[in-house]
Amino acid sequence: MKISFVIPVYHNEGAISKTYEKLVSVFSKDLPEHEYEIVFVDDGSKDGSLREILSLKERDPQVKGVTFTRNFGQMAAMLAGFKEATGDAIINISADMQDPVELIPQMIEKWQTGSEIVICHRTDRSDSFFSKLYSRFAYGVLRMALPQIPPGGFDFVLMDRKVMDVFNAIDVRHRFFQGDLLWTGYRTSFIPYVRLKRTIGKSQYNFSKKLKNFLDAVLDASYLPIRFISMAGLLTSFLGVLYSASIVVSWLRGETPFAGWAPIMIAILLIGGLIMVMLGVIGEYIWRINEEVRKRPNYVIRDKF
Repeated sequence: MKISFVIPVYHNEGAISKTYEKLVSVFSKDLPEHEYEIVFVDDGSKDGSLREILSLKERDPQVKGVTFTRNFGQMAAMLAGFKEATGDAIINISADMQDPVELIPQMIEKWQTGSEIVICHRTDRSDSFFSKLYSRFAYGVLRMALPQIPPGGFDFVLMDRKVMDVFNAIDVRHRFFQGDLLWTGYRTSFIPYVRLKRTIGKSQYNFSKKLKNFLDAVLDASYLPIRFISMAGLLTSFLGVLYSASIVVSWLRGETPFAGWAPIMIAILLIGGLIMVMLGVIGEYIWRINEEVRKRPNYVIRDKF
């Protein structure tokens, strides 16, 4: 059977060859009965990543390369790689050597014994305190709507060909990989691991990209924002009724409730801020509807090798 690897690449010069060598070593040592295919997708890198991919392609015909016209993001690179992969099973893995390739034989074993999706999920990571804190918060919010997502999330995953075909058939923008994959409902196994420390290069996954991915996840894969608006509206209305009743009672008693302008200003600012947040959430949904209507592709390919 053929195992395809999809590897998004963005400024990973120096790590690409080492990742390739580790993958080939695993196959020659532990999986000699299987064929392999490695699809590198260069997401508009400005360093020597593409040259490194082309060098590997010259050495090994099982290596494929795809390059974008510009940087479209990790999700776009994954989608392009998934459509190019031809294996009976497809494994998504990072190019920065933070996903332990030693787990691949275990993933394939679980696949061969009936699992259609094999997820390697992060129980811990060798990242900064801020990155760990952000990850814990983001996945804590997401698990309110999608409790089947592991607490540390995942990217290192094996998918059976039929799973891959269903995943590729989903035609939407701003996709959330983990949510779309679990939505398919196929038999899933989980393997815990500790994400390794990056030793070559610097992560390009900055805060703005993390925030966009979080918004894509929350808005695409959950009902939380709309539910928040509904609950906040009900709570504000309920508090407004109580406040109105207290004013009427005070008036009947001949009293002047909450003298001065401060309480009025506080109420106006709180309610005004809440309305602005609600409009912002609705605006996000409207923009995404506009993106769907325009039907622009998630990425533009410059070349395939």
